[in-house]
Amino acid sequence: MKIGVPREIKTHEYRVGLTPGAVREYVAAGHSVAVETNAGAGIGATDDLYRKAGASVLDSAREVFASSQMIVKVKEPQASEWSQLRQDQILFTYLHLAPDPDQAKGLLASGCTAIAYETVTDAHGGLPLLAPMSEVAGRLAIEAAGAALRRHAGGRGLLIGGVPGVQPARIVVIGGGVVGTHAARMAAGLGAEVTILDRSLSRLRQLDDLFLGRVRTKFSTIDSIEEEVFAADVVIGAVLVPGASAPKLVTRDMLNSMRKGSVIVDVAIDQGGCFETSHPTTHDDPTYEVAGVIHYCVANMPGAVPLTSSQALNNATLPFGLALANKGFAAVLENPHLRAGLNVYRGRLTCEPVARSLGMPFSPIERTAI
Repeated sequence: MKIGVPREIKTHEYRVGLTPGAVREYVAAGHSVAVETNAGAGIGATDDLYRKAGASVLDSAREVFASSQMIVKVKEPQASEWSQLRQDQILFTYLHLAPDPDQAKGLLASGCTAIAYETVTDAHGGLPLLAPMSEVAGRLAIEAAGAALRRHAGGRGLLIGGVPGVQPARIVVIGGGVVGTHAARMAAGLGAEVTILDRSLSRLRQLDDLFLGRVRTKFSTIDSIEEEVFAADVVIGAVLVPGASAPKLVTRDMLNSMRKGSVIVDVAIDQGGCFETSHPTTHDDPTYEVAGVIHYCVANMPGAVPLTSSQALNNATLPFGLALANKGFAAVLENPHLRAGLNVYRGRLTCEPVARSLGMPFSPIERTAI
């Protein structure tokens, strides 16, 4: 199969769909890979490194899209990219379609087959292609919170871990999944007072065992969210409903009772965010203030550390990408985990949570497969 890797064009997105090492794996399996010039610049991978790995280097994204049967990316395609997709192509990337009707319509109009990293599953019910970026984002969330808490940035002027004799920051993590766990690990490691809220008792028990009492756990209800959020210096939004829009758990009215200069970090912003006042920001201008509360809502947080992120992402996506390259769409029909990742197929939405969030018709794969 002919694989194409365009350069990412989202603001301050430095990751790359395939590293030179991943390209070698595709070439060794008998596939050809075309990479847009400078696609790997953000991770220090030169065009010569890609050539040595066996790829051809093309001058433009248009050439990559035109010559490839499968496009491998990192972030969701922008308008100039989805307009270049066609019916006989597979798109393999993060999509986050639930809060993005324009992208959904663009992909449907193209007729392509679009497989979303964030809804591919594994045998344990996990999301193996979302997990590595969730790990990175969870850890970065605490770094971002620490910077936003500084007085010159509008924050309360707190050091997350405090110092002897001075109370540390109080950090509340809403959601005990991968993002929440890694955020809590970082925060506790810095000496913060940390609470995790979740609606799964079994998960709360696991977190109790994992943190050995260093992190408080609490069942998530409206009352408990209000109690914790109102007393917090930092609130990390780490809620995930696979494929669907994130629930709005902190309302605009609740901000009026939060501490002035406290910080919200909405890691769920790719799925619409779990704070009512959230809207996507960029690394250029990452924060804004509402009711005295600083909001950090960067939609591609792992893009700030592209070397780590690209390597971690490629480690996870490689087996699935090779399966698609080896078998084409048949791999989706044979593999239930890839099938869970199928969001768009020849003009139809095939992921029920996405269709429900967008208010559009859902067409199961059994009805669309040829």
